[in-house]
Amino acid sequence: MKVSRVAIRNFRRLENVQIDIEERESIFVGPNNSGKTSATAIFRCFLDGRDFKIHDFSVARMADFDSFVATGDAGRLPKISLDLWFTIDPGSIAFGSVFTLLPELSDFTRLGIRLSYEIQDAKKLHEQYEAAYPAQEDGTHAKALSQYLSLDGNLGRHFAVCYFSLEDKSKEGSASEIVTSELELDEGKRLLKHLIRVEFVDAQRNINDDDSSRSNRLSSAFAAFYRKNLEQADHAADAHSVIDANNKELTEHYAKQFDPLIKLIKHLGVPSINDRELRIISALSPETALRGSTELLYVDPSRQHELPELYNGLGFKNLIYMAIQARHFHSQWVMTTEDRPLCLMIFIEEPEVHLHAQVQQTFISNIWEVINQSAEELGEPDLVPQLVVTTHSSHIMEAVAFEKVRYFQRCHIEGEMAAPGIRNASVVRSLRAFQPEEEAIEGKLISPSESLAFLKRYLRLTHCDLFFADAAILVEGTVEKLLMPTMIESTAKRLQTTYLTILEVGGAYAHRFEDLLSFLHIPYLVITDIDSVEPTGYPAACRADINGARTSNASLKKLCAQTTIAGLIALAPMDKQHAAKDRCIAFQTDILVVDGTAKATLRPRTLEEAIVYENFGLLRSGTLSIGIDIPVLLQDAYKSVYDRIRSDSFKKTDFAMDILACAEEVIVPNYIAEGLLWLEARLCSPLPPAAAAAVPVAAAIKEA
Repeated sequence: MKVSRVAIRNFRRLENVQIDIEERESIFVGPNNSGKTSATAIFRCFLDGRDFKIHDFSVARMADFDSFVATGDAGRLPKISLDLWFTIDPGSIAFGSVFTLLPELSDFTRLGIRLSYEIQDAKKLHEQYEAAYPAQEDGTHAKALSQYLSLDGNLGRHFAVCYFSLEDKSKEGSASEIVTSELELDEGKRLLKHLIRVEFVDAQRNINDDDSSRSNRLSSAFAAFYRKNLEQADHAADAHSVIDANNKELTEHYAKQFDPLIKLIKHLGVPSINDRELRIISALSPETALRGSTELLYVDPSRQHELPELYNGLGFKNLIYMAIQARHFHSQWVMTTEDRPLCLMIFIEEPEVHLHAQVQQTFISNIWEVINQSAEELGEPDLVPQLVVTTHSSHIMEAVAFEKVRYFQRCHIEGEMAAPGIRNASVVRSLRAFQPEEEAIEGKLISPSESLAFLKRYLRLTHCDLFFADAAILVEGTVEKLLMPTMIESTAKRLQTTYLTILEVGGAYAHRFEDLLSFLHIPYLVITDIDSVEPTGYPAACRADINGARTSNASLKKLCAQTTIAGLIALAPMDKQHAAKDRCIAFQTDILVVDGTAKATLRPRTLEEAIVYENFGLLRSGTLSIGIDIPVLLQDAYKSVYDRIRSDSFKKTDFAMDILACAEEVIVPNYIAEGLLWLEARLCSPLPPAAAAAVPVAAAIKEA
C-alpha cells in the first residue's frame, strides 16, 4: 500500500494544496519560504506527536478567530486538516487488512482518511476567553482570541484531532465528490496507526564532534542502530570475557554485525572513504559495553593508525548519518511483529548539507541501495518505504525523474491581491501534470513529447536552479550571461536582493521554455537579438536597417507574432509585455548616436552592436575597442562595426571581458534596461514616492 496524494488546508502557508506522492521518491523543491518544510511539519503534528501552535494556522485564518468572538458562531473557527489517500493492490495483504479496518467501504483499492485539528467545545472556549479578558467599554478585549490561544497551552485545551474516513465518489466528467464519515476517537487512532508510520531525517542534524545536547555523534548513531536492529552480544560470562580481553571479542562482534553496512557506506561516493576505513570498536566499561555503546574510529589501513571521530569532514558524517537513519527506520518498520503499519514514509530534509556536488547527484540512488539491502537481508524485498526529499540542490534534482518533482511556489492568499513581494500562501504544482503544447516552428511541427524531452535534457545538463528562483532571465549567449550581473547593478539594483536564474538558451530556443515557465508561474524576461536577415530568398544576415528585412529569431516570431524587423521595432514597450504569461521580451531598438556635431539613428542587430552604439564615445576615445579603427563618418562607422562584429575574427567573449575590465562606466543598452526595470517592478515592492522619483528611467540611464 502506498500514499498517493495528500491534501492540506489552513496549515501555515498551505491554505489549500494537494500534493501527489510518488510510489518511491517525491522531490519537494521551490524558493525559500515557499512551504516545503510546512508540508513535512504537518505530518509531525498529526502523526509524530508535535503540538500544534496558534501560528500553525494560516495567516488568513487569524481573522476567523476574531469573527468568532464577535458572532459566537462556532462555524467561524478555523480547522487544520490533512487528507491522506492510499492506493492498494487488490492482490496484496494490505487489501485484506483494509477490509478488516473499514468493512463499510465500497472501493478498497483507494482509501482516504482525514485528520482535522478543530474546536471541541466552542461555548466553553468563548466563556473562558471572556472570563480571562472581559470586554471593555468599547467592546474590545485586552488580547485577541488568537493571543489568548497562544498562552499556557490554551490551544491544546480547546482544540483536538478528529478523524474521518474518506471515500471518493467522483465520476469521470463530474465535479469531485468526497464522502466523509466521522470516526470514533479510538477507532480513528487505531486506523491511522495501522495505515501509516512516518519518520524524519531533519535538516538540522547538528552532526558535531562534541557531546553537547544539540549534537549527534556518529558513534551514538551506530550504537543506537546496534541496540535496536542487530543481534546483541551475550550478557553473561562471554560478554565479561570480551571486556577482560581488552574488548577484542566484542570489537570482532561489532565488525561482523556492521560489515554489510560498512561495505555499503564505502560505495556512497565520499572521496575520503577511499583514504581511510571505518572501524567500530568497544571502548567502554563492562556496564556500558553490555548496552552496546560504541566509539567510531577512522583507520589508515596502510599504517593502522586510528583517528577519533572528530578527524573527518561534516559531509562525510552527514552522509553516513542519513544512511544509518534510513536503514534504522526501515528495519524497525519491517521488524514490527504486531500490527505493522501498512505504509512507511521517510522525510529527508535538505540532504545536500555539506555534501559536494557528485555525492548530491548520487544521493537518491545511494539511499535506495541502503534500503534495498535492508529489505533483502530481512527477507522482505518488496517491503520498502516512500521517500519525500525536500531540497535546494539542483544536483539532486537532475538525478531524479522530471515527473517526481513537486514545485512549491509563493502566492497571494486566495481572493487577496496584495502588493508585489507580499505572498503569504503557497501553491504546489506536480511536474507529472506538465505537458507542453504542440507547436509549429519554421514550418516544422514539434510534438509535446519532443518539447518535453528537450526541456528534460536542458535542465539535466545545465544543473538548472530554475525551481529555486524568484524569476528567470533567458539570454542569447555567453556575453549576456557574463554581463548580466553588472547590468543589473547599473540598472535595477533592487533585483540584487532577489534570486534570479540566468538561462543561456539562444534565440532559437527561448520560446521552448514558454509552456514550462507558464505552468510554474515563474516570471521571466527574454533578452534576445533581433537577428535581421535579407528580405527575400535564403535568410542571410543583413544590417537591421535594410528595408523589408526579416528576423530569423524563432523566439521573436513565436512570442511577439512578428516576422519583420519593422514590425518588431514598431512595438511599444507595453506590447512586449504579456501579463497573463508574466513575461517581457527585450530586443534591440534604434539608438541615437551623437559623435561630436554629427548625429545618426543606428539600428543594432546584436547585443555587441548595441553596446558599441550606446557607448560610442568610449569607442571613439579608445577606452573600448573592437579591434578596428572607427571611420570618421557615422554611416561608415555603422557599416564597419557591423562587418567587424559579424566577422569570424571578432571574439565576443573577449569583448565582454574588456567591458567588465573597463575603468569607465559602460551604459547598458536601453532595451535591456527596460526589461530589467520591468522585472524589478514585477518582483520588488513599490518604492515610496520620494525614492521612486530618484530612480532613473531607461532614458535617464542612457544619458548618465
